[in-house]
Amino acid sequence: MALLQIQNISKSFSGLVALKNVNFEVQEGEILGLVGPNGAGKSTLINIISGIYRPDSGSVVFRGKNITGMPPHRICRLGITRTFQNVEIFPELNAIENVLVGALFGKRDGSREEALSRAEEVLRFVNFPQEKLEVKVKNLNVGELKKLQLARALATEPKLLLLDEVTTGLNPKESKDAVKMIKKIRDSGITILMVEHIMRIIMGVSDRIVVLNYGEKIAEGTPKEVASNPRVIESYLGEAYRFEG
Repeated sequence: MALLQIQNISKSFSGLVALKNVNFEVQEGEILGLVGPNGAGKSTLINIISGIYRPDSGSVVFRGKNITGMPPHRICRLGITRTFQNVEIFPELNAIENVLVGALFGKRDGSREEALSRAEEVLRFVNFPQEKLEVKVKNLNVGELKKLQLARALATEPKLLLLDEVTTGLNPKESKDAVKMIKKIRDSGITILMVEHIMRIIMGVSDRIVVLNYGEKIAEGTPKEVASNPRVIESYLGEAYRFEG
């Protein structure tokens, strides 16, 4: 059985169709890329999986359990966590305190000392600078904030990690390091579903890719299969590669 099953998901906002009968599966241990033009429905789908939105129809099944419409905190405790394109932080808290929130939120039991140990562990895992652990996060740069958000997500001990444009705002070196980190996370036993707009990154890191366009799935397959799909080239890759190159 797939780790995550997206079954005929549809969602509209004031009559505007954001998603229409979207189906795909995420297999345990893989990195699945989710791509498409702006407005294709990628972030809407991530919001549905994580419980922020309820779909108009269809279902989300995680580890054999229907989680459609569950609140985000319950979905998190079942093993799904996410990051956001725009980093969400508690600006007046330091790095350890921000990640401690994730460690405490992700479990119903366990002591504060155990949560603190987990927070410190994941901050080391994502290579967060140790000299800035007690700096208020409002004083961190973009790269450090991205690592912090990733650490806070990992502190919830997820089975599935949803990444929403994790390389946005990063320079080329930071983006390269982020790709290495994504692979490191997968190798640690966490399955990843990631939205990304930089095609050289998504093609290089994904095992499989799902392509959305105007809310519908138009392709699914390996990076090579997707890159050679005429519908994907016409609706997305041609424009994206002209922009990249």
